[in-house]
Amino acid sequence: MLALEPPSPYTQLLDAEPDATLPPQPKSVRDTGLPQQLVVELVAKALCLGGKSHLPVLTTKLHLSINVLREVLDFMVAEHVVEVAWRGESDIDVQYQLTGAGKQRASAWLERCPYAGPAPVTLEAYRAMVERQAVHVPQPCADELAAEFTDDFLAPPVQRMLGAAMYAGRSMLLYGPSGSGKSVLARRLGALLQGLVAVPHALVVGQDIVQVYDPALHRAPLPRQARLAQQAPERRSSDPRWVLCQRPVVALDASLDADMLDLQPDATSGCYRAPPQLKANNGLLIVDDLGRQRLPAADLLNRFAHAQELERSAMSLAGGYHFHVPCRMRLVYVTSLPPSSLLDDAALRRVGYKIPVAALSAANYRTLLRQQCLSMGVAYDEAALRYLLDELHAGSGLPLLACYPREIVGRVADFAGFMGEPARLSIAALDQAWISMFAGGQPHAADVDVEPRIA
Repeated sequence: MLALEPPSPYTQLLDAEPDATLPPQPKSVRDTGLPQQLVVELVAKALCLGGKSHLPVLTTKLHLSINVLREVLDFMVAEHVVEVAWRGESDIDVQYQLTGAGKQRASAWLERCPYAGPAPVTLEAYRAMVERQAVHVPQPCADELAAEFTDDFLAPPVQRMLGAAMYAGRSMLLYGPSGSGKSVLARRLGALLQGLVAVPHALVVGQDIVQVYDPALHRAPLPRQARLAQQAPERRSSDPRWVLCQRPVVALDASLDADMLDLQPDATSGCYRAPPQLKANNGLLIVDDLGRQRLPAADLLNRFAHAQELERSAMSLAGGYHFHVPCRMRLVYVTSLPPSSLLDDAALRRVGYKIPVAALSAANYRTLLRQQCLSMGVAYDEAALRYLLDELHAGSGLPLLACYPREIVGRVADFAGFMGEPARLSIAALDQAWISMFAGGQPHAADVDVEPRIA
């Protein structure tokens, strides 16, 4: 394993402003914590791919300040790698282009590593930022949880278990029948993670680049959050290598295999793509359909539990460089299988809270179905609802799962729309919806116990 670099001035900048969400803007190459040669190569590759460029264009492409780029470009001009193609009246109205020798060097650098995206931050700076943000996680209170789940009809004991687990930052296992709303509930927990976090576009690890920011997962601040962030003084001089985001919610499904938890080399971009647990730092990681992945449930749980206990995850690059990244996330497992069939007692003990998510009560089921009728414009009928409960559900032995009202009312609306008729809840409409949902119209109880067959 290669030795880590000594502490850089950049981490001192982080320590200097502990209350700032985004790190301060570096004013020199030294302040970035990056080797000058790395920045030189990024500038050369940007000019090679984009041609003659204005200084402000390069700042946008590389996410480096004008002061840092001007320092690097002055050095590159002195080394005859870059030349000034045009100069306007202002200090920043300058165009640069590669010299003949610079084009040869840039081509060689691109061949060795085609990455030409935003400048990375150091691994040391990333560790410091994640740890600082982990300390300042706002803890949810009982009122906030109740407000978030007011329409989910959770039993009070379940709400209290969810709240206690989120408050303590301990892992959770949500278990119950398929269709009881566990997956939706897990994702809703992400709304309880308040505050914003800074996520770097990329990290530099040894000689390699690891891409961390993922626009599909790292969502922009909500309008209210954005307004507050714009009022903060640090926004005027923040480091553009970082992106201000909501706390991430990353969900893994049954397609997960062991390789997906490691760094993924991307030959096209010339960098590594961060695994999901790294992208989920300072947020929520959901493992859905636990027990259906391509690796044993116990192995997956133990891997994450070990990383959470150590507060770090082990990573390795293709060249044999081994290193650690922080592991500071909330972890939620979701399964429709009996926990005892997936995990032994030792593995279950490593899960902080085991939380059952059961079928709805008749009263809550009625309320949810009325809400779905209202939201989809379907006329509600009490007699039809009694038929649904007393004949269809009771006759088939199907539990009153949270997934059914939306499915049933949606199909009633589908049939009515196709026929050009007003959508209304009726016995005939419910029979049509029910038959279209279940093969044969009346599912067997044995099938329900495993997983209701919703089309």
